[in-house]
Amino acid sequence: MPELPEVETVRRGLESVFTGSTIERVEQKRADLRFPFPEDFASRLAGRRVLALRRQAKYLIGELDDAQALVMHLGMSGSFRIDDAPLGRFHHTCLVNRAHDHVVLHFASGARVIYNDPRRFGFMLLAPRADLPLHPLFARLGVEPLGPDMSAEVLAAALAGRKAPLKTALLDQKTIAGLGNIYVCEALHRAGLSPLRAAGDLVTARGKPKRALVDLTQAIQEVLREAIEAGGSSLRDHRQTDGSLGYFQHSFRVYDREDAPCPTPGCRGQISRVGQAGRSTFFCRHCQK
Repeated sequence: MPELPEVETVRRGLESVFTGSTIERVEQKRADLRFPFPEDFASRLAGRRVLALRRQAKYLIGELDDAQALVMHLGMSGSFRIDDAPLGRFHHTCLVNRAHDHVVLHFASGARVIYNDPRRFGFMLLAPRADLPLHPLFARLGVEPLGPDMSAEVLAAALAGRKAPLKTALLDQKTIAGLGNIYVCEALHRAGLSPLRAAGDLVTARGKPKRALVDLTQAIQEVLREAIEAGGSSLRDHRQTDGSLGYFQHSFRVYDREDAPCPTPGCRGQISRVGQAGRSTFFCRHCQK
């Protein structure tokens, strides 16, 4: 599933087409994706101007001029593309099965944005913008890791007293919004912390962040920013809106590198893989404590 950097990369690719533009008409080619489309979905979007396109956690949110919000989620294999977009720096031939083009947004500018989703785990919905903070998708989300509220103190409050393994706690969207398996593994390695360690161990008895949690907070933000700059990680389905691939996967230190030497200078360990909550965790038992 695309994680925060991939979704932010898509948002940036779509922003110039969406923001300030009017949706002239919508081609809706099926009745549902993961969920049914909202009633009168196409007609409700027709004629609406997009005031802004933002991201929250792994969701894209188009703010419309009628006080509604178009909420979009990529699911496992969803992607957007813009017709005739210039090729990116790291372009690979984009082999798209157009049979999976489920929604086409036609803008008054002449641009077309196509949503393609072979597995149909993504979805689109419409909701009043003012109600989004209380919407079931957003009401319980944790802090945005790249937002102004992110800090070691905020994470300390979320992790205090928790006996769950650190990686499991970080994947909980009520702790941090948008973090996923890849970037948690990478951040924990940078911070030198074991994914198996109890999450509450990073918090003092008075609820203050220990030095390790300060380092982890910084590592999370560094990894995410670097991944966004790299266009995300292209492992299976993720592509940018111009068809080009992200390339942060070439910078992975631990993810999907089982049995490889640990890249930490001076470390003689190797990367291990264990299962946690149904997902593969990659880490170095030697230098991650």
